[in-house]
Amino acid sequence: MPSPPPTLLARLEKANQAHVLRDWGALDDAARAALVAQIEGIDFAQLDALRGAKPADALPARFAPVPVTPAAYTAEEKARGAEALRAGKVAALLVAGGQGTRLGSLQPKGLFPGAPLSGAPLYQLHAEKLFALSCRYRRAIPFLVMTSPATDAPTRAFFDENAHLHYAPDQVRVFQQATMPALCPRSGRLLLEAPGKLFLSPNGHGGALTALADCGLLADLRARGVEHVFYFQVDNPLVKVCDPGFIGRHLAHGSEASSKVVYKQDPEEKVGVLVETGGRGTIIEYTQLPRELAAERDASGALRYRAGSPAIHLFALSFLERVTRDTAAALPYRPALKCVSHYDPDTGATVAAPPPTAPNALKFERFIFDALPYAERWLTAETAREEEFAPIKNATGPDSPETSHVAQLVLYATWLARAGVETNGNLVEISPLFALDEEELAAKAKRLPPLTGPTILN
Repeated sequence: MPSPPPTLLARLEKANQAHVLRDWGALDDAARAALVAQIEGIDFAQLDALRGAKPADALPARFAPVPVTPAAYTAEEKARGAEALRAGKVAALLVAGGQGTRLGSLQPKGLFPGAPLSGAPLYQLHAEKLFALSCRYRRAIPFLVMTSPATDAPTRAFFDENAHLHYAPDQVRVFQQATMPALCPRSGRLLLEAPGKLFLSPNGHGGALTALADCGLLADLRARGVEHVFYFQVDNPLVKVCDPGFIGRHLAHGSEASSKVVYKQDPEEKVGVLVETGGRGTIIEYTQLPRELAAERDASGALRYRAGSPAIHLFALSFLERVTRDTAAALPYRPALKCVSHYDPDTGATVAAPPPTAPNALKFERFIFDALPYAERWLTAETAREEEFAPIKNATGPDSPETSHVAQLVLYATWLARAGVETNGNLVEISPLFALDEEELAAKAKRLPPLTGPTILN
């Protein structure tokens, strides 16, 4: 039986991590090679520094409510955004590294049924919006899909099996985010998923930026003439992907980083809040904002810190290039205590995840909003919650499939009512391929047949 490489063993012993080789003798050659590759990818000095760092939960010394531009876009803004799409200057970045664990599934969240009547998966809804936009402006919008090791293979299989959802294969680029090891918070030892296999976790949605640079996609976008990247997350089926008005306002302001906001009505709503600090924009997570500030109201009675983030952003490509190139602007890793099941090489047994009150793992993630303070020119734009924010995160209760499906059906019913279409109380789902927005539906309303039951317009 071959012994572990001496240099590898010495490196692990120096870092007090030799336990990861305890099952070396029981591994086959392929498993040993995979373990060596995992270990060689670890920066132990970085891990030590991250473990010793203070949690990234300190509030900025001073901050104030962020200035928000209005929801209604001007005709000039819409025209300017449309021209950018027509000229091929905008790409779409979908962050889809998560599994539907809170929804009771280990499949990629993008495969979860997002549409209320057809059950079309979230991937399909987003791809069809982009395809409809591409047809409208006669220019394919590059579609970038960030996965994780857990979601990559099934995501690629879904797009392959569904003919890339109307897209040409070279216009859909699936790429993986990086991973980070998980540590025992008490001992600092690396956790293992199985014998000879480290417990690695996706490095957060902020990892999309470094992954874009590392796999060459930022350079590829530059070569294609793309100048702006629209960022959105997979679990929100209502997002107006590559919204022309939003793009036009971003361009008119010369913004490097633009963010949409939905106004919070409830201080307890679990969304981050955009604020201004030192002349820059940033996001304070809902867990960080003190309850008294979250509940504070202005003279009109509205929440003072109400600019909730639906995770919809638009970045100048030059900004992303700078953030990923400049080490001073590198997104920090934020430590987080989690509860996980893992393998214990000392006992040879699997350790079950403890109760949430007793986390047993230290994970490290990057967050996309940590890029925002580096933008010298930035803006925020209000968007109506009922039109653009109905995420699917939880199995039941708020932000569940039920609440999202209801929100979609209410929006479609509103479009139909304004177009003078009588639904007779029937539920109607509108595919992006039939009508991408209310204006397109109104143009087709006169050709609609009578609605005699639940209807899917596609």
